[in-house]
Order: sequence, then structure tokens, then C-alpha cells
Amino acid sequence: MADVSKWPLFTLLGPQEVASIRQACVFGTSANEAIYCTHTDEVFVFGLNCSNCLGTGDNQSTIVPKKLDCLAGKRVVSLSYGSGPHVLLATQDGELYAWGHNGYSQLGNGTTNQGVSPILVSANLLNKKVMDVACGSHHSMALTNEGEVFAWGYNNCGQVGSGSTANQPTPRKVSICLQNKAVVSIACGQTSSMAVADNGEVYGWGYNGNGQLGLGNNGNQLTPCRLAALQGVCVLQIVCGYAHSLALTDEGLLYAWGANTYGQLGTGNKSNQLSPVHIMGRNEIVEIAACHSTHTSAAKTQSGQVYMWGQCRGQAVVLPHLTHFSCTDDVFACFATPAVMWRLLSMEHDDFLTVAQSLKKEFDSPETSDLKFSVDGRFIHVHKAVLKIRCEHFRSMFQSHWTEDMKEVIEIDQFSYPVYRSFLEFLYTDTVDLPPEDAIGLLDLATSYCENRLKRLCQHIIKRGITVENAFSLLSAAVRYDAEDLEEFCFRFCVNHLTEVTQTAAFWQMDGNLLKEFICRASRCGAFKN
Repeated sequence: MADVSKWPLFTLLGPQEVASIRQACVFGTSANEAIYCTHTDEVFVFGLNCSNCLGTGDNQSTIVPKKLDCLAGKRVVSLSYGSGPHVLLATQDGELYAWGHNGYSQLGNGTTNQGVSPILVSANLLNKKVMDVACGSHHSMALTNEGEVFAWGYNNCGQVGSGSTANQPTPRKVSICLQNKAVVSIACGQTSSMAVADNGEVYGWGYNGNGQLGLGNNGNQLTPCRLAALQGVCVLQIVCGYAHSLALTDEGLLYAWGANTYGQLGTGNKSNQLSPVHIMGRNEIVEIAACHSTHTSAAKTQSGQVYMWGQCRGQAVVLPHLTHFSCTDDVFACFATPAVMWRLLSMEHDDFLTVAQSLKKEFDSPETSDLKFSVDGRFIHVHKAVLKIRCEHFRSMFQSHWTEDMKEVIEIDQFSYPVYRSFLEFLYTDTVDLPPEDAIGLLDLATSYCENRLKRLCQHIIKRGITVENAFSLLSAAVRYDAEDLEEFCFRFCVNHLTEVTQTAAFWQMDGNLLKEFICRASRCGAFKN
């Protein structure tokens, strides 16, 4: 299951902001920029803002997400980024927006002025519906719903596919060799371009110095050229790294070619390959992953295993290595340099809940519970099986010879409602959310029920919430419940703030013996010396 918190940049967001995310992408030369779309189709950006790549209308960096109002309400279907960086975004309505670095006209608006905010790219795309986008270092590609490919921007190696090396200021249809071909997938390396036709044929053009076009040579191609080495196989997906390419066939086979300095081809060595080489899988691989700004490769099998190879945290992994990840996205979050996303990450996973999430959801649920606790006249709905699994006290209670085992409602009178509810919720969630004063009562309960972990959590809450006003009350509780670490902490706090705490009501209400013990102990520590 995809998780944006694997990317350090997203630790800047709070839980509510993270929960609102439907899609996200981390990009930039140092993975310092991010864009995300919410479930309500609002688009936010934050980060370094290199070359105005956040599209906020200015060149200011921000650690607080800013909303791109011009994209509000537009469902995003595809997003890609270049090295400048520049950003391309396609909407569900087929509109294409671009912003950021534009030194080579990669925004497609006919100029070389940086795009400080999203602009609608319309030149030669009127009445066209863009369904997918791809960016190289400084060139751009778009795929329409009719299978047409348009390219523009930097063209020093022929990556635009126009037949020349002149830069292309506006979208231009790539027609040579792709005429009458319905393209279903596009991808870009740094200065190369790839396309897959609906019949499984693969075409490549642009820079080929490392063999990344898979044509059997290392000569640049100014127009699309079919990969003859893949004749006879039907390619479903193609992805490009910085200077290498991967292809997945309908039989679950993985092919690789191009640069191999970091072992990114997975061949067991570091030799470049000018033609596709079969790496792994037969009816096994279901997804492949690479990104033009990294030298890392990844693949996912039908059984859910995820492999990685290539540049991984500075190391060269020359053979596919089995990871503990459940999705290819995590490979790039944890091991790629920079730690960018290889695709627009989707957080839509139907209504799937983990075991922990399901338990949390069903706590105090009348619909599924089989037992109620009555505390202070209020009910708390629980499940016997969960309590028996999680707590020795309940495992003993719900024995056949205990009367509680036959009851549907159990009365609790020795603890308050907030304390007992928090205890039961802890058994479902492993967390406690109580103010320090209530945590004292929960500490009492944890001591009574021999719940040592809960006892430690309560002590942590009390330590975090200690004040001059409640310090002596908390000290008394720590002594009463035999919490030695907490007692020492509260004692030190009282000594360090002796003048203030001795003026509180709690100090004068303290038990006489405890007060005497405190004064003697504080004196031994030199608290009353001038």
C-alpha cells in the first residue's frame, strides 16, 4: 500500500493533510519539491521552488502547502517532470498544463520564459484530448486518446522526433514512422524518447550513446525507429531511467538495455547493452519501474514480491534484489538518488483497511460488539475475543467459572468513564490520548491489571504534561502507584521549581507522611540551602 510518509518531505504535513491526499509526486534535482491532489480535487505544492517549478506565481520556497487555484476542481490523470525542473499535468478533460523551467521551450508555449504558474498548452492541441504526459531532462511528450504522440522542447539529439536537431517551441506531432500507429504508452529518458504501439511494437528516438534506444548500435536517431530485437514479443509497458530502458511483455517477461554503470540492467555486470536482454520472469512480472532522473530499476511480481537493482543508496546492485517492500514506489523513496517518485503516486486503494485500522474502527461499535461495560452510567461497546487476546486480566475473567463470562453488561465502579474507556481503546489501538490528570487514574488501572506497557505510556504522558500546579499531585500518584521513574521525575521537577510549587494548593493538601518524606529528601539534595 502506497504511503507518502516514506518520503521525508511529507513529514512536513500534519495527519489531516496527509489523509486528504489522493495523488502525490515528489520531484526535483534533490527531491525537494512536491505536488499533491486531494480527494476534493484541489492541487497543493510545497518545497524549494527551483525554476518556479511549484507554479505558485513567485520564486519563493515554502514548507507550507500552497494551493494552485487555477487547477482547483480539475481531476489529474497524469503528471511528469523534467530536470529543470519543468512540470506537465494532464486533466481528466484532456487539458494539458505546464510550468517551471522553460529554457528550451519545454513548456510548449512558443517562448523560453519561465512559467511561474500553470499555463494551458493549446498550440497544435486544439480539440485534442491528452491522456498521458512524459518529460525528459528538457523535452516533453504528450499522448492523446487517439494514440497520437506530440513532442517539443530541447532537441539536440533528436529526442523530439522531428527529423532535425532544432529545438521545438510548441507541440509537434511525431508522425514519421508512427503514422497509422496507435500509441498506448510513452516514456522519456534524459534525452531520449520511447513509445509503445497498441500491437506491442516499441519505437525509440533521440540520444543513443549508451544504447538506450535498444537498436543494436549507439547512434542517435532523429526520428522514431522500431526495436527489431523485440519483434515477436508484445510489450505492454516501457519505462526509462537516466540512460537505460526496461520493457514488460504480455507474458510477464522483463527486458533491459542501455547504460549499466550502476548495474541498472540487472545483468550481473556493469556492461552497457545496445539491444534488449531478457532479465527475469515468465508469466511472473506485472509491473516495472524506472525514472529519468535516477539509475535505479524495480519490478513487482504476480505474487507481490518487489525487486530492485541499479544505484541503491550509492551502491551498485547488479542483480535484481528481493526487498521487503510491497510496492515499487517504496524502492525510490528509500533507495533512489535523488529519492523522487517514478510516477504520480495514487493513494486510492478502495476501502481496504489493515488489521490495525479495522480494530480501531470497530472500537465502541454497537453493531459488531458482543459485550458492554457500564461506567458512570455510560456504555462502552467491545468484543470479548479482542479483550482476551490483548489482556491477561480479561483472559482470566472470561473463563467459564467466572460470572462475568455469562454477562452481556459488566458494571465498573472503581474507575471513571474517561479512564476506563481510554484503557479499552488502548487494547484496540496501542495508543493513549489523555490529559495528565486522567492519566493518573489510568496509571492506577494499569498497575491493578498488570499492564506494564500501558503503565509506561501513562508515565510518559504525565511527564510530558507536568506543570507547577499539578506537580505535587502527580508526585503523590507516582508514589501511590509505585512508579519509581515517574516518582524521581516528579521529585526533581518539584525541587527545581520549589518556590513556585510550595505555593500551590496541592502542596498543602499533600498527605502528611509524604510531605515529611519530600521535605527530608529535598533537604538531603540541598534544596533549602541559601
